[in-house]
Amino acid sequence: MPGALSWLDGALAGLSAKGLRRALEPLDGAQGPVVSVGGRALVNLCSNDYLGLAADPRLVAAAVAAAQREGAGAGAARLVAGDLPVHGQLERRLASFKHAEAALLFSSGYHANAGIPAALADREDAIFSDRLNHASLIDGCRLSLAKTHRYPHGDVDALARLLRGTPARRKLVVTDAVFGMDGDAAPLAAIAGLCRDEGAMLYVDEAHATGVLGPTGAGWAEAEGIRPDVLMGTLGKALGSFGAFAAGSANLCEWLTSRARTFIFTTALPPAACGAALAALDVLAAEPDRRARVARLAARMKEGLAALGFDVSRVVAPIFPVVLGEEAVALEASRRMRERGFLVRAIRPPTVPAGTSRLRVSLTAGHTEAQVDAFLAALREVVAGLRRC
Repeated sequence: MPGALSWLDGALAGLSAKGLRRALEPLDGAQGPVVSVGGRALVNLCSNDYLGLAADPRLVAAAVAAAQREGAGAGAARLVAGDLPVHGQLERRLASFKHAEAALLFSSGYHANAGIPAALADREDAIFSDRLNHASLIDGCRLSLAKTHRYPHGDVDALARLLRGTPARRKLVVTDAVFGMDGDAAPLAAIAGLCRDEGAMLYVDEAHATGVLGPTGAGWAEAEGIRPDVLMGTLGKALGSFGAFAAGSANLCEWLTSRARTFIFTTALPPAACGAALAALDVLAAEPDRRARVARLAARMKEGLAALGFDVSRVVAPIFPVVLGEEAVALEASRRMRERGFLVRAIRPPTVPAGTSRLRVSLTAGHTEAQVDAFLAALREVVAGLRRC
């Protein structure tokens, strides 16, 4: 008699046939601009370690010190017995960094995005979400049980029509600041003005902007000169650690402490992650050239990709979509780039819309101009070869 999960054989075969089956492939060692995979050194162009801090010795030392001081794990949710000194210390630093009254830590960006919308909106309310928002925001909208309206990517006029035509007790607009698969940014200043005029709350996910954009690296909201009602940021990308946070008013953080289920019902961040994040904030403040270097490399990459015919005109972050179309083409391009010494992943549906499978190229402060130029030369060769097939 077939087992209860026997259907998985056919389902997995179906994913394979469509080029949508995924598999883990561990690195041999630490994160960095060059990594070892299966004993082979590859230039790593698919990491979110934008400032090159994930393996920085100062973050490692700070993580060790925090663990020695406050333990390997928090042991409980913060509202039970897991509220450690380093949590409050990091929240105060993050609030200052984001120009906010307060901040509240979450165990991951997914936890934050899944839990916060449901704490701010329910069945009587309406949420308005950019069509290209991250999966975690989409799930957070679903979990809220509020009526969710998806507006065309970055279209402020369409958002205005939806806001004005939708009766609801409360209205919440949610958007990524920088879209992680396209590298472009939401028109936050215009959206913030619209929310102010319509009395809507604004929630901005700055996962890919925190540490990279803005005069001090605080993010795209800082660059646009606005203060959304909720700013979500992650510690695991440019800040090189793990975890996430929401920043905003003191009342907002008090409310989330009592109502955000993904905060209430999960074990608190381990001290090591908090210690590393604190060290990353120190490095970010002391070494602004890291951000400047990423910006210079990004400008070089943007120019090179445009010369190859790829549309990167809207890119504002060190993230570049090399859109190739079908899943099989993107997979083959990734394989051929690896043959030439570059680790760059094929991104396929449902992460991106059907027909827009791509190589997602990202840069860090640890990369060099020579690596960017070599990548562009290899990509030119690979794309030409694929077009001949």
